[in-house]
Amino acid sequence: MRKLREVKNVVVSLIVFVLLWQILFITSDFNENLFPSPYMALQALVETVTKGVLFTNILTSLYRFLIGYLASIIVAVALGLVLGQLPGVFQYINPVVQLIRPISPTAWMPFIVLLFGIGDVPAIVIIFIAAFFPVLLSTVTAVRNINPVYLKVSQNFAISQPELTWKVILPAAFPQIASGIHLALGSAWIFLVAGEMVGAQSGLGYQIIDARNNIRADILLATIIVIGVIGIILDGLIKVIERRILAAWGGQV
Repeated sequence: MRKLREVKNVVVSLIVFVLLWQILFITSDFNENLFPSPYMALQALVETVTKGVLFTNILTSLYRFLIGYLASIIVAVALGLVLGQLPGVFQYINPVVQLIRPISPTAWMPFIVLLFGIGDVPAIVIIFIAAFFPVLLSTVTAVRNINPVYLKVSQNFAISQPELTWKVILPAAFPQIASGIHLALGSAWIFLVAGEMVGAQSGLGYQIIDARNNIRADILLATIIVIGVIGIILDGLIKVIERRILAAWGGQV
């Protein structure tokens, strides 16, 4: 029943969105070449599918995203688990992290392109940077907020490293780490598109730039919608994975 209600909410929300878009198209004075109708965007979507361009760019973007995002999670969680148990070391590292963290990943793009050229690597690096800091900081905070009782019980059972980290600290800290991983997903997907607009010759971000250069606002809007839909799907998938991990470790689902 709950799932049916969620589906109903999504359908109603999309219908309202399309209706508002159509009303704005009819009432505005914008040229249709600059602001197309929902039907024109749908036609453009079909055109990109028919030519095989859309699926190729989607697969390219997902390939870059998965490599950058998963690599970032692995490195950030591993480093966060270590630094969270070494507060004396982290107090020296934290100022540098706080200095770099607010800088937009796209600000590094000129250096990344100079170092790696154009192609897959710049977009992957941008994704890595975008996801790294939220996961790192949430992991460090989660480790430092673990209930001390868990550590005392571990001492009583003579559990030492590395078993202490993987069997006690990580499961106990995971709910808060998962929040950082979830937050990083959105940031990484956003900056993937931004990275592909500058340092790539393929992918959904490049498709947006190509549509703009060819004055194809219909393709541009269709691509934007596809990016949003994929983002929703990825968000749903990460929720499912989080629930299964929590269930496996005896957490609340």
